[in-house]
Amino acid sequence: MTKKTANDNVKFKKGDHIVYPAHGVGRVIGVEKESVAGFDIEVYVVSFEQDKMTLRVPTAKAVASGMRPLASDTVLKDALKTLTGKAKVKRTMWSRRAQEYEAKINSGDLISIAEVVRDLYRHEDQPEPSYSERQLYESALDRMAREVAAVEKVDRDKAMEILSETLQSKAA
Repeated sequence: MTKKTANDNVKFKKGDHIVYPAHGVGRVIGVEKESVAGFDIEVYVVSFEQDKMTLRVPTAKAVASGMRPLASDTVLKDALKTLTGKAKVKRTMWSRRAQEYEAKINSGDLISIAEVVRDLYRHEDQPEPSYSERQLYESALDRMAREVAAVEKVDRDKAMEILSETLQSKAA
């Protein structure tokens, strides 16, 4: 018996913003029938404007692939609250931590992404981060900003401003 989740019956419509774990925020631009290897399948056509990419996700596999609706206001508040928390940096090798951060970013879970942003955030008076650290931080911050922008219905710059203010308030 499979476990039922709240997402099992989610149907996305044309125009819906969604989050796909490996690519971030996209918009459903249509639902089409396609023939693959002699089978007719229904797919969501998802556009990721920022990456100039279109993804076709079988409707039957959308939830299993991790595709989900945008975060609710409650989840967004929790994610922003996570940013103001104390960084939890494990004392393990950077390569191991980097893999964990990468996995959190690709999980598509806004709270996990917020944890990465919080843990890798550097204040002006702190030493310069390494290249790979900066890459992961920027990747997580960008992912989070896009979702905040879509939820709050603002542009990405305004979302970055919100995140930046939240991160800086933690230092005060």
